[in-house]
Amino acid sequence: MTPVASIARFPDTSDPDAMIGALRDQGALLVDEFIPPTTVAAIRAEVDDAVAIAEAGMRTVNPAVQAFFGPCTKHVSALAAVSRTFADEVIAHPAYAAICDAVLLPSCSRYQLNLGHLIARGPGADAQFPHRDEDVWPHFPRPHDELQLASLVALTDFRVDTGATRVVPGSNHWDRARRPEPDEIADAVVPPGGAVIYLGSTIHFAGANSTVDEWRLGAHVSFTLGWLRTEENNSLAVPPEVARTLAPRAQELLGYAVHDAIADGGGYLGMVRMRDPMELLAEGALDGRTA
Repeated sequence: MTPVASIARFPDTSDPDAMIGALRDQGALLVDEFIPPTTVAAIRAEVDDAVAIAEAGMRTVNPAVQAFFGPCTKHVSALAAVSRTFADEVIAHPAYAAICDAVLLPSCSRYQLNLGHLIARGPGADAQFPHRDEDVWPHFPRPHDELQLASLVALTDFRVDTGATRVVPGSNHWDRARRPEPDEIADAVVPPGGAVIYLGSTIHFAGANSTVDEWRLGAHVSFTLGWLRTEENNSLAVPPEVARTLAPRAQELLGYAVHDAIADGGGYLGMVRMRDPMELLAEGALDGRTA
């Protein structure tokens, strides 16, 4: 049996400084309880109908993206619009804030949600090819500061046979041309409510689901610099009439707040009518409630 690499594991999120240190060192970490069982149950209750009707192998923006996920994977996009619990208790989780403050905030005035969606990988799903999530932005000259923090929050058991995410510890420091050997890959095995958190520069991939009837459900949550174009257009995916019902922190992360770089010698990004959309959202001016 091929030995596998080890990855830093934390029982919970009570020591964010240690988590940040491990993330800088290895590029990834595991948390056994990122969210409690009650939160897992609440999210499942809110999303299970959407998962049930989602189409496996659904049409995507590009055939290459469809091939990447394969015919045995379902998606529920714009998860903040489907699950209030996800919006208020997951994307606004204080552990994400602590890590993003350390990793992303040095390169921006405000970070934002890049992608918040549910991935359900069914029996027969093949392993993905190893990749770095930050490669969706291929035009940055290298080396560069970290562009992204990403994660999978487990809503079911992440086991080897259900296709637990596989990560390559330390690959955030590697030359871009280097490819991992089998013994350099770690399996992100966590229970429901656990999470694997990794940098956009860390090589990782979904494992194969070799079970007969188990779906591996996980919420992909990633953040990026506030001035960078996000993978999902969150202000359309979670429109104003939905966003205004969410907590202000969720609204900010969904991109409704301006990126204010005045103090850094820059300017505003994301204005609407020369104002902060958060103010207009609160006034009802973005969803037709006021003139």
